Amino acid sequence: MGLSIVIMGVAGCGKSSLAKALALAEQCPLIEGDDFHSPASREKMSQGIALTDADRAGWLSTLARQIQDHPGGLVLTCSALKKAYRDQLRKGTPELRFVFLEIDKDEALRRVVARSAAHFFSAALVDNQFDTLESPVGEPGVLRLDATVSPERLCQHVAQWLTDSAIQN
Repeated sequence: MGLSIVIMGVAGCGKSSLAKALALAEQCPLIEGDDFHSPASREKMSQGIALTDADRAGWLSTLARQIQDHPGGLVLTCSALKKAYRDQLRKGTPELRFVFLEIDKDEALRRVVARSAAHFFSAALVDNQFDTLESPVGEPGVLRLDATVSPERLCQHVAQWLTDSAIQN
């Protein structure tokens, strides 16, 4: 693959499912962004307390280093809800691509509630995710996909997008 791709969107959109399928298909490393949250941030989210920009700053720096430490490419999951967060990830990796999994609030909430026993993220934060989201549509290197499509089909869309992008360059 050679490119680094961030699978982004609100909680419950399916970032991890698509990232796993894509990393396997492209035979590249998978970095789960949630694994790099501090214990304090995880505790806040589990209690339904939204993270601040300050809470996210170190996390985003760590993820940006992960991207730079994998020059052969990787698939990274990260909500990347604000343009400033995406810009921080792009620093040092201007060719970074983003796949935006778009989902409506009701479906995101349904999914977050369904996984609540196995994930630290509180369903009480879903509204905040949508309030914080600054759509990446229109930014360079962004592909918007319907999050309700199967991970296998989404993976096919991403692979075609990467192929089409390579042909154009």
